Amino acid sequence: MNNSRIIGTYTRGEKGPLLFITAGVHGNEPSGVNALKKVFRQLEVVKPTIRGTIVGVKGNTNALQKNVRYIDEDLNRTWTEDNISNKKTESSEQKEMEEIIAILKDFPEDEFTHRYFMDCHTTSSDSLPYVSVQLVNDNNEWAHKFPTYIVQGFSDIVYGAIDHYLSRIGITGFTFEAGQHESLTSEENHEGIIWLALKEACNLELKAIPGYPECIENFSKKNAPDQKTFKIIYRHGLEETDIFMMQPGYKNFQEIKKGELLAIQNGKEITSDWNARIFMPLYQSQGNDGFFVIQEVD
Repeated sequence: MNNSRIIGTYTRGEKGPLLFITAGVHGNEPSGVNALKKVFRQLEVVKPTIRGTIVGVKGNTNALQKNVRYIDEDLNRTWTEDNISNKKTESSEQKEMEEIIAILKDFPEDEFTHRYFMDCHTTSSDSLPYVSVQLVNDNNEWAHKFPTYIVQGFSDIVYGAIDHYLSRIGITGFTFEAGQHESLTSEENHEGIIWLALKEACNLELKAIPGYPECIENFSKKNAPDQKTFKIIYRHGLEETDIFMMQPGYKNFQEIKKGELLAIQNGKEITSDWNARIFMPLYQSQGNDGFFVIQEVD
């Protein structure tokens, strides 16, 4: 298939699931793209047996070329029912979205025993790797097969994300946040979880992969925390005109206390109403989510 958006496809022709992996939906997050290139190079050399097919797809190609989060609008807020049903192509990101949908149509549901997705991201703040999952289909059960933190409910609060679209058309999956944008561990976390997803979805025998077990253990044992599940209890959204400055030094999942100063917005102090944890604090110029607050699920 000749499409520059496609990073790679691999199958041995044995009927089974589809594993559809997107990366670079934000153009300043190339880690997942680099990891997919590495995985497909290994697959083409080793040619291991798998059931079904893996496909790797670039997200925001124009933004990736410029190393910016987006061109006109956030591609991870573009996947609304209105945009898709009306086939809108007014912005650069709407055109990118339509091209990704067209690729997915080449891998229809009736050709596979199941369809899985993973959307690869990194964060602006320092972060442990984690899975972000919407509680529909069998997404949550699938997410708990992977050894790291799990955060529930992001796409229920922030509408228009690609994982929300893929979930509502019946594909099982999640978003994976591998770590901070420039962190050396982010790419190895992406690589590790892609190999694990191939094992879980497509019955890949991991021992067939050169560098095993390091390529898995770098993620699952060295970098990832023990599995815990969290839910989002608050989103601090931003308008285009807001002047927002997060207090320095916050890490994803860091504990916060009620009354703690979190940020300055339009000259006013933003303090915590909870004893909980900070999630996705904003430390970049583009973005309309200042921060989230999460609590562990009992």
